Amino acid sequence: MDIKLRFVNKSNDGNKSEVVIYQKNVLTNMAALSVAWKVIRYCGRDCTHPFIYPDGYEVSITDEHANFTPRLKAKNGQMLSLVQTPTGSRRLLYTGPAGASTELDVLNDMSQGAVDVCIFKDGRLMGVKTSVSPGQKAVFQYQPALWIGVTSEVIQGQPISSAVMSDINTELSLIGIASADIVMTGGGPGEGSTAYEFNLENIVQA
Repeated sequence: MDIKLRFVNKSNDGNKSEVVIYQKNVLTNMAALSVAWKVIRYCGRDCTHPFIYPDGYEVSITDEHANFTPRLKAKNGQMLSLVQTPTGSRRLLYTGPAGASTELDVLNDMSQGAVDVCIFKDGRLMGVKTSVSPGQKAVFQYQPALWIGVTSEVIQGQPISSAVMSDINTELSLIGIASADIVMTGGGPGEGSTAYEFNLENIVQA
């Protein structure tokens, strides 16, 4: 089920803050890059920014020539494979269940050529596993949670450095939620400035 969310700026910074939202692949051994899934800019005090957190994903494969396969809808528990067609092109197909119901597996079943596996959510890039060689599998496992914080060093759709990730350390669990407000408080100029805080309010249970 899609989750309806609404960012609400109750901070003391006016519209100066850039708010970054992303997800983490909990399978850290897969070394998948975390990407700035959404960056909210110029949202003034008491203003709102609605968005959707969809239930599933879209998957696309890109190669060293910056070519992308068509995006294929996917969900946890599925395995997708990149295969070669009789005409010599490449195609992404559903090929069975994943290794676990909580993960999404993408196999490079080509005879040659490493590829990058791109995960999209609500049309925006959310995660990337780079250099997946033939016979290798990219495994993604995302908890229903968002990481959120304030920074000016990231661009939507671009990877987040480990240094920036350490500063964006608020986790908001979306388990059992149908809709909610994400309320930002804190901030402000000078000595009276306080740390930013993010909390879920007006929660409607699923």
